[in-house]
Amino acid sequence: MAFYKIKKVWKLKDNKVTPENFYNTRRDFLKKLGAGSLFLPGTSFISRPAFSSLYPPEVNKTYTISKPLSPESLVTTYTNFYEFGSSKNIWRRASKLKTEPWSITIDGLVDNPMVIDINDLIKKLGGIEERVYRFRCVEAWSMTVPWAGFPLNKILSLVEPKKDAKFLKFETFYDPEIAPGQKQKWYPWPYQEGITIEEAKNELSFLATGIYGKKLPNQNGAPLRLVLPWKYGFKSIKSIVKISLLAERPIGLWEKLAPNEYGFWANVNPKVSHPRWSQETEQQLGIDGRIPTVKYNGYEEQVSYLYKGLEKTLQDKLFR
Repeated sequence: MAFYKIKKVWKLKDNKVTPENFYNTRRDFLKKLGAGSLFLPGTSFISRPAFSSLYPPEVNKTYTISKPLSPESLVTTYTNFYEFGSSKNIWRRASKLKTEPWSITIDGLVDNPMVIDINDLIKKLGGIEERVYRFRCVEAWSMTVPWAGFPLNKILSLVEPKKDAKFLKFETFYDPEIAPGQKQKWYPWPYQEGITIEEAKNELSFLATGIYGKKLPNQNGAPLRLVLPWKYGFKSIKSIVKISLLAERPIGLWEKLAPNEYGFWANVNPKVSHPRWSQETEQQLGIDGRIPTVKYNGYEEQVSYLYKGLEKTLQDKLFR
C-alpha cells in the first residue's frame, strides 16, 4: 500500500522542540504575572479579569509524558479546521470567530438540561487543570500537547444522564459568514461527532479550554473542544456549542462523507490501515524521522476495557 506523504512545512530540528522542564519554568513565570506578584521594570500593575487567574492552570501530574512537548508555534499553526478551509494554515481565517460570549447547550436524555455560558460552566465545575496528552491525526502525524480544561465526566455529573442515554453527540458552531468552509454545501455542516457514554465516562476524555498555559486559540478549537487522546484527531471536535445525550448512535461528519475511511470508533491502531495509507508509523511535528505508532496511541491500559468483546468488530470496521 502506498504511504501517505505529508508536506513537511513544520519541520524543526530537535533542539527547537520545547523541553518539558523549560515549559514548566515558563508556566511559573506566567502564573506569577497573572497573579500580579511579578513586576517588570518600566511596568505598572494592571488589574486582570477574574478568569485570567485560570491560566496557567495547575498540572495534574497523573497525565504527564516524558517526551518533549511539541513546539507551540507548530501546534497552533498546523491544524485541521475545515470550517475555515482545507489547508493546515487557517489560523488567520479562524481569528474571525467570536468566542466571547459563548453558550453551550446540553440536552437530550438528561434530568438537568441547560444552556450555560462557558465561563459559568467552568466555575460550576470547579475550575480547570492541565494534562499533557499525545495526539495522533488520522493523516499519520502526531504531537504532544499540554491541554487545559476539565474531565468530560464532570459534565455527566452535572446534567445527570437518564438510564437510556447510550451516546453523546457533539456539535460545533455554524456561521458561514465568518467560516468560509461552511459555504461548501457538499459537507454536512455543522460538524458533528459522537462517542459512547462509556467512553465519555473514561478518565482520559477531556474538554479543553486552553493550551500551553493559555486560553485556546481559535484555530485549535476555542473556546471548548473535545480531546480523546486514544482516538484519531477527527473525533476531537472543536468549538463545541451543543452536547446531546442520545439512545441511538450519532453519525459524524466524516463518517457521513466517507464511511469506508472514517468510522465511528476511530481508535488508533497501527495494524488497521486507512484505505489510502498505512497507520504503522507517524511523523511527530517538529522532529525529523518517523516513529512506530502504538495501539490506542499508548493509552491501551486506560481504555482497552471499553472494547472487550468488540475486538473483531473494531478490526473489521474501524474505517467502514
